[in-house]
Amino acid sequence: MFSKYVIYQDIGLTCWKDTFCRMYEYTKNRSFFTKDQIWFTEHYPVFTTGPTGYKKDYILKNSTIPIFYSNRGGRITYHGPGQQIVYFLLDLKRYKFSFRIFITAVIDIVLNTLKKLKINAYFNKQRPGIYVKEKKICSFGFRIMKGCLLHGIALNIQMNLHPFSLIVPCGIKNIVMTQIFNINPNITFNMVKNILIAEMLYFFKKI
Repeated sequence: MFSKYVIYQDIGLTCWKDTFCRMYEYTKNRSFFTKDQIWFTEHYPVFTTGPTGYKKDYILKNSTIPIFYSNRGGRITYHGPGQQIVYFLLDLKRYKFSFRIFITAVIDIVLNTLKKLKINAYFNKQRPGIYVKEKKICSFGFRIMKGCLLHGIALNIQMNLHPFSLIVPCGIKNIVMTQIFNINPNITFNMVKNILIAEMLYFFKKI
């Protein structure tokens, strides 16, 4: 448990559609007394897009990888094993911070995690996301529903990056994706996850 309000769950490798439905139902049916949750997961290969973020010219090549529409913000992206997904199911009304302040905190959590791994990264406001040497390593996509937050972040750790070449990631031409393994192959998935959890614990214990 991160705090008296927030429960952490590692739900392993999951089907994106099943997880999305579970997250949506959880948010739709929650009450004032419902605990907030943070889910750590990886997904089987899938392309997802926000409700207004799909265009045919974002698909560069045909693929057997399924495409699903989501209610998150943002355009088309790829999820697959070796990418750390973190979903934040939070009732923002019970906290003393705004959505913007929370997003700033999440950015800091990811940047601090990478810094502890000796990876210099930065947030790009023009092309929202976290980058290393102009290559995108972490994507964001959120939604607020009934004053509650859902969806989250996708940090590339040790995955197959090829499917990104089949689309225009985030609808941004000439964007190049990278991952932690390409920067330092000695960093393991669990090392990254443990630091992320520690950084989140630090944040939630302060609120």
